[in-house]
Amino acid sequence: MGAFEVALILMFTFLVLVLLRVPVSFALGLATVPIFLFHERLTITLLFTEMFRAYNSFILLAVPFFLLAANLMNAAGISDRLINFSKALVGHLPGGIGHVNVTVSMLFAGISGSSTADSAGIGAIMIPAMKKEGYSTSLAVAVTACSSVMGVIIPPSVLMIIWGGVMSVSIGGLFLAGVIPGIALGLSMMITIYIYAKRRNYRQYPLASFREFMSSFGSALLALLTPLIIVGGIAGGFFTPTEASLIAVLYSLLLGSLVYRKLGRKAIIDVFYESARFAAIALFAVGTASAFAFLMAFFKVPEAIVTQLGSMAFGFTATGLVIAASFLVIGMFIDAIPAIIILGTVLWPLAEAAGYHPIHFAIIGVVALAFGLVTPPYGLCLLITCALGEIKVSQAIRDVVILLLPMLVVLLLIVLLPKVILWLPKLLMPGFI
Repeated sequence: MGAFEVALILMFTFLVLVLLRVPVSFALGLATVPIFLFHERLTITLLFTEMFRAYNSFILLAVPFFLLAANLMNAAGISDRLINFSKALVGHLPGGIGHVNVTVSMLFAGISGSSTADSAGIGAIMIPAMKKEGYSTSLAVAVTACSSVMGVIIPPSVLMIIWGGVMSVSIGGLFLAGVIPGIALGLSMMITIYIYAKRRNYRQYPLASFREFMSSFGSALLALLTPLIIVGGIAGGFFTPTEASLIAVLYSLLLGSLVYRKLGRKAIIDVFYESARFAAIALFAVGTASAFAFLMAFFKVPEAIVTQLGSMAFGFTATGLVIAASFLVIGMFIDAIPAIIILGTVLWPLAEAAGYHPIHFAIIGVVALAFGLVTPPYGLCLLITCALGEIKVSQAIRDVVILLLPMLVVLLLIVLLPKVILWLPKLLMPGFI
């Protein structure tokens, strides 16, 4: 079998299983079975060997720990403190509560590293609050869903940890490179909300006094220190991403149980259980996707794709647009973690041939895949927020599309401006970039 035949069998089997509603992580593993069974040089035991090899990674330990830290922060009532601070910061702008939603998502992203934690934790509070301020349910849901994508872009980010572990890229460099795109996405959303507010006459809060601002800032300060501790510690070389994730857990436990006194014994047990459950789902997908990617590499599918596309004489910009479009499309159908492992390994040779830096390539991929969290049919964050808003996905699509358009412009700028993306990593971590 050649590269084309193997790719066809893998993708066709995978798509059929997904259409039959087999979970994506299982579909990826099952799609590899025909190749392992019928090729004379491969055995089915290799499937489990490749899965185990993917799990046997010190870096991947950071994934369950960061998920645990995010859930501990959520249970400790951090969201309320961040919302009060965001209200004092941007609530005076037209459409105040919408800007608060975006700002609190940006702040929570620096703590959680997870978009689903963001959409569930923030959405439960902000969607009813926006409806109370006169926002339509569809717009409240759309703003909450779209702002939650920053959870995997602004550091720390679970997706960046997966990417760094799989593709051997500096995770500290990825974290720093995600800062500017994350802020740019937040600002693009706030501009759209400003236009909405002017056209629909949404009200704004009074400008917070200096005393009110400092009071809300002081209340949220300990939570806001989390990203500084994590990212600063990694960038400064004080600890590894895995060690940083454990520090985040200990810090979250300390805040929730001793400082804020919101985490009792039962709450902690519930948080540990839910975190373990979600981590198991994510890491199982890592294993099956790694086996899938192993077969693609074994049969030299990436090289075949590079050869085919190389003959079309794509330049730097065109290659970046192809990469972004590929991640956007696959992100609409499957979870971002297997998409990173499969598509990242396939497209990297193409990006490398076009002169892309590994971190720039990674940021394009992560941002494009993040959009898949709010685009059907997958759209996990959109599904969560629609459930919280008690509306159908179809009712929120129009507002989601409007909010996504300027965010897509930001993605285009990420492709076109590599020096801007790499500026912060080169400034703070020149020895690792």
